[in-house]
Amino acid sequence: MRPPTRLLALLDRRVLWRGPSGVKEVFLTFDDGPSPEATPHVLQVLADHEAKGTFFCLGEQAARWPELFERLSAEGHAVGHHTWDHPDGWRTTSRSYLRNVLRGQGVTGGVLFRPPYGRIRPGVARKLHKRFQLVMWDVLSGDFKRGMTGRDCARGVLARVRPGSIIVFHDNEKSFECLREALPLVLDGLKRRGYRLGVLRPATRNP
Repeated sequence: MRPPTRLLALLDRRVLWRGPSGVKEVFLTFDDGPSPEATPHVLQVLADHEAKGTFFCLGEQAARWPELFERLSAEGHAVGHHTWDHPDGWRTTSRSYLRNVLRGQGVTGGVLFRPPYGRIRPGVARKLHKRFQLVMWDVLSGDFKRGMTGRDCARGVLARVRPGSIIVFHDNEKSFECLREALPLVLDGLKRRGYRLGVLRPATRNP
């Protein structure tokens, strides 16, 4: 985690950073979709591995691709929301940010919420916690980084994963080339290590 993210962890323990650590279970999450290019491929790979994930969807994307958005829940995945159009929580006024969150949630529904970039002011986090379960992560795949190969991405994820880890991928066009190679490698690696894949629910709590 970056220093500002660690600061938020200290300020507000109500934010979920990891799932329960008492069992060998991890949580794959996917941000920024649904995308007609990336999301169907992700769903197929997960189905091939009999795995489930948690998708943090942008309201704008869910409204644009409603049938694809509906597939997520229909195929047994958990769905959270990720604002309407990905504002930066450090560069957006609190009022505008909250409106953006509510607009996105009006399309996606649900109570799981992940702030874009992991950036959110502590005061805004406290307000949102009254209605939503805020979800961060402890393993960022880096699939969005320029020049990142899928093999290097998978190697980095598997090096950092531990029981309860919440892993972030992105089912968007920018990350798709890397994700397409990395996801099967991560799933195979987790299986070899005896991990099971869970989906995040509002009742999930920090260890």
